[in-house]
Amino acid sequence: MPGRTWELCLLLLLGLGLRSQEALSPPCESEIYCHGELLHQVQMAKLYQDDKQFVDMPLSIAPEQVLQTFTELSRDHNHSIPREQLQVFVHEHFQAKGQELQPWTPADWKDSPQFLQKISDAKLRAWAGQLHQLWKKLGKKMKPEVLSHPERFSLIYSEHPFIVPGGRFVEFYYWDSYWVMEGLLLSEMAETVKGMLQNFLDLVKTYGHVPNGGRVYYLQRSQPPLLTLMMDCYLTHTNDTAFLQENTETLALELDFWTKNRTVSVSLEGKNYLLNHYYVPYGGPRPESYSKDAELADTLPEGDREALWAELKAGAESGWDFSSRWLIGGPNPNSLSGIRTSKLVPVDLNAFLCQAEELMSNFYSRLGNDSQATKYRILRSQRLAALNAVLWDEETGAWFDYDLENKKKNREFYPSNLTPLWAGCFSDPGVADKALKYLEDNRILTYQYGIPTSLQKTGQQWDFPNAWAPLQDLVIRGLAKAPLRRAQEVAFQLAQNWIRTNFDVYSQKSAMYEKYDVSNGGQPGGGGEYEVQEGFGWTNGVVLMLLDRYGDRLTSGAQLAFLEPHCLAAALLPSLLLSLLPQ
Repeated sequence: MPGRTWELCLLLLLGLGLRSQEALSPPCESEIYCHGELLHQVQMAKLYQDDKQFVDMPLSIAPEQVLQTFTELSRDHNHSIPREQLQVFVHEHFQAKGQELQPWTPADWKDSPQFLQKISDAKLRAWAGQLHQLWKKLGKKMKPEVLSHPERFSLIYSEHPFIVPGGRFVEFYYWDSYWVMEGLLLSEMAETVKGMLQNFLDLVKTYGHVPNGGRVYYLQRSQPPLLTLMMDCYLTHTNDTAFLQENTETLALELDFWTKNRTVSVSLEGKNYLLNHYYVPYGGPRPESYSKDAELADTLPEGDREALWAELKAGAESGWDFSSRWLIGGPNPNSLSGIRTSKLVPVDLNAFLCQAEELMSNFYSRLGNDSQATKYRILRSQRLAALNAVLWDEETGAWFDYDLENKKKNREFYPSNLTPLWAGCFSDPGVADKALKYLEDNRILTYQYGIPTSLQKTGQQWDFPNAWAPLQDLVIRGLAKAPLRRAQEVAFQLAQNWIRTNFDVYSQKSAMYEKYDVSNGGQPGGGGEYEVQEGFGWTNGVVLMLLDRYGDRLTSGAQLAFLEPHCLAAALLPSLLLSLLPQ
């Protein structure tokens, strides 16, 4: 197979086996922010409601001095410092979280970007103007001391200011930033986007990949790889070919990371296919959720704990932390202790990489490098064949995650099952019609307030009844790009539902949220490891994208009735009849 040798595959498979036998390395070297007795004692004492608060706190003095003082204190108390004294120690040696960042108003922010004029509904137009204002609230810039004394911070230094999601997430996040950038480009803030892109490219040059987020404890895990797509969006708006030329090799380096470290071989009917999975072979509890991970591990035999922590990190790398998607097929599908993320080949990850390979081929063609363009075209065609053979299900009309251990597809509903439609990674021209039938068969079009993340109610945040903005985009744009008029009309109706949910909640609470509950009138969502967060970067971005695409048709009025399949046909009939009239 050109570009992916069997030697690489064999090494990867051998590596998977070897690493599972060894004690795993910590997620970073810091004995304060990533592993060690100080982290363990502070987090297990639960000084803060959210474990993330402690690992986001800067140090007041050099880490060596902090560790020395802690070691003496711990020895004096037989390695079990009383809670009150731990509180005093933390207060004396750490600063409040957020001290290393300062508010930043983007220099390219301006009143009244053009897209607002495309929105017919006056209330929606005013709302879009308020969301445009939120970029100023979510802008952050690092203080110089993060560069001069990096050892005192868990924050990874970035030269350029950036937009954060909001709430507890005061640093940048990888896949969130794609939808944020789409919104920023509609707000005509291309310089802000370029700076954020440059930050990510710098991280790839330093670490070989884009970390999950901007903290040292995230260093060994990534997130869904959308950097190439970010570059493509920036180019579409700016035509900045010089920036592309400077950074194409860095984009290639990021894709190499996924090939070298996240590849699995699937054998079907005598053929072997190479695809990708989420896989983070690093030990210990996640520092930002330390006590929860440690307590969860206590329910397992000691020999299984490192594997659990690695699978939790892989779940965080997926962006879906956490979901029944990563629990299904194991011995304990109802408990997070049964998580098995790395044992599944995800549809969305492979669709994202398929799209990235196509974009890389286009980039190299644009720059006149035909050999590299051909290389990525071949990689895409190989992945497309693998998607069709391993993940596509003709009978159902959708793609499904593949279970490597049980050697079968996970046929549960997730919006991610239609990601190849969004990514343009399919060869069957009738796929949109099949996708529509798949949504109808699963009664997804009956949900009035948004597309649910799954149909499983587990208490995890990436499950029913929560709906998330990026997943709405995957389905809506996947259908909208189809040549089928009926698919385009369903895409519009799904967009209308999501806009009304977001608008109604904003009207009540003057806030945007990271997720919404489709079973509770579209109120802010819940479940998972922390309270629902306000902000919210990608939610704002998706709303602005939908208002830009459908601004002449969307309304802020009363919610429409549930769309049963037969009602859907009736709702679409006028549009279908119009399409049959002579133009």
